Amino acid sequence: MNIISNGVMLNAYPDSIGTNLSDTVNLLQKEELKDVFSLFYVLPTFFNSDLDRGFSVIDYNLNKELVSTDDLKTLESLNIELKFDIVLNHLSVNSPQFKDLLANGEASKFKEFFIDWNTFWENNGTKNKDGIVIPKEEYLNKLFMRKSGLPILKVPFPDGTEKPYWNTFYQEINYSKITIEEILTIEGVTEDQAKTIAKKVNGAIENKLKIEDVDFENFNNLKGKIIPIVNKNRSFLGQMDVNAKSELVWDFYEETLAKVKSFGCKILRLDAFAYLHKEVGQTNFFNKPGTWNYLDRINEIAKKNDLILLPEIHAEYGVNLHDEVAKEGYQIYDFFLPGLMIHTLETASNKAIITWANEIIEKGYKTVNMLGCHDGIPVLDLKGKEINGTYNKGLLEDSEIESIMETVINRGGRVKNLYDPSGKKISYYQVNATFFSALGESEKKLLLARTIQMFMPGIPQVWYLDLFAGKNNYEAADKGGSGGHKEINRTTLSNEDIEEGLKTEIVKNQLKIMRLRNTSKAFLGTMEIKNSKENELHIKWKNNNEFAELKANLVTSSFTINFSENETIKKMNF
Repeated sequence: MNIISNGVMLNAYPDSIGTNLSDTVNLLQKEELKDVFSLFYVLPTFFNSDLDRGFSVIDYNLNKELVSTDDLKTLESLNIELKFDIVLNHLSVNSPQFKDLLANGEASKFKEFFIDWNTFWENNGTKNKDGIVIPKEEYLNKLFMRKSGLPILKVPFPDGTEKPYWNTFYQEINYSKITIEEILTIEGVTEDQAKTIAKKVNGAIENKLKIEDVDFENFNNLKGKIIPIVNKNRSFLGQMDVNAKSELVWDFYEETLAKVKSFGCKILRLDAFAYLHKEVGQTNFFNKPGTWNYLDRINEIAKKNDLILLPEIHAEYGVNLHDEVAKEGYQIYDFFLPGLMIHTLETASNKAIITWANEIIEKGYKTVNMLGCHDGIPVLDLKGKEINGTYNKGLLEDSEIESIMETVINRGGRVKNLYDPSGKKISYYQVNATFFSALGESEKKLLLARTIQMFMPGIPQVWYLDLFAGKNNYEAADKGGSGGHKEINRTTLSNEDIEEGLKTEIVKNQLKIMRLRNTSKAFLGTMEIKNSKENELHIKWKNNNEFAELKANLVTSSFTINFSENETIKKMNF
């Protein structure tokens, strides 16, 4: 069985620092970073990808612009274990499999590798005027949407037809401007008319308007001939859902898990795995028993490759999915801690975070926790949920969650929501901000938040930007289009930024506390939450003669750490 370090984990893209992974590797070799990290979660631009900052994977080969085999050898020599993603639910339209499908249509070997939306819903819905099957209402209402509208992307085939394919997450369609010469191919159009039409079309493209909605005035009768010309100049990106009922998909998983193992992977995060199993009449998110069957099957492949799986699941606490997955023996993501941490520090109340910490201890959960990450700060996860007529309480009340949202948004955060099939918002999902900005850019609060994280059970994962007290990047968020909310917390740090950051007290102090967490044997023992006032937090780790103890004042954000080192008792005051 693969034994994973219980130390501290860095989290970054290959190009989060400097220009490629070698710059991060150089940082990890600096004296200031000595003994701080035992693990490194490298986000999937490590592989070849084209959308959603790496999560639209083309193939699982090294992205040679960002990563070299020398980088991997150096990380191994530093005894830093690696965590990667496999994006189980989807692949890019530019993957070899989807490109083969587009080129060869019905004759493609990969015809069944992806999900033809109309074929999936055949006899279970009605085609609309655009030729897309709209599932029966009782089926449609069960679908869990990650964007407004149906989860499809229409793609062109060699025979001139367009077919809708299942596309749960991101897509991007771009149109190139048309020329007067292209319009002149329409019979009977004069050069002056072609100029007028081309100007209308290119104006619409520039303003991202649908050509179908453009009023061509005297030329509306030509719209049916103009649209195909515009569509010919179209390019698209998309994360296309794979069809896990196809054995070719499982062959692909076998090949991919062996490949990531060869790169040094120890932990494999299963991104979006809960969307993989799809069945008419069931929800498309963690339906049962299908999702469990797929998870068992991928775990068998993981065991052959000595990999530990970390299934990624975002669901309300009241659904108890985290408990179900943990009971099956899997590591789970602690998506509850980020919101709980903000609540704890903003209300100066220890109640909610202690309730969650005690559950982790009592139930023996194996967790990976974080404050910030490449995604947003989860809030949906903290909610309660009614199950079969019984309301299961959340970790926080709805009003407390709303208060977190309001606080972070007032400090410049952006919001991501969930939608029903008609495109109506049904729930907030997460709020996007750097953790430092979410805490009002208070260095005292950030340092205490980091320290509490280090004293929580599980593997603490640290977002590179939080370590350097990064602030909200509004310019990047505004430029980022539909997924721009995430760019607020993905600023690339130059090597100069790193050098300057390493001189600051907030970075030095975080590194000091993280080094203690990474090296002290106390954290391999047992954790005890001591009795304290509601506005204080007192946590002690003990392992034989080794100990580490945190006493924090949640009102002032001041704290003390007492710990043993080589049989000497030491103290840190902040």
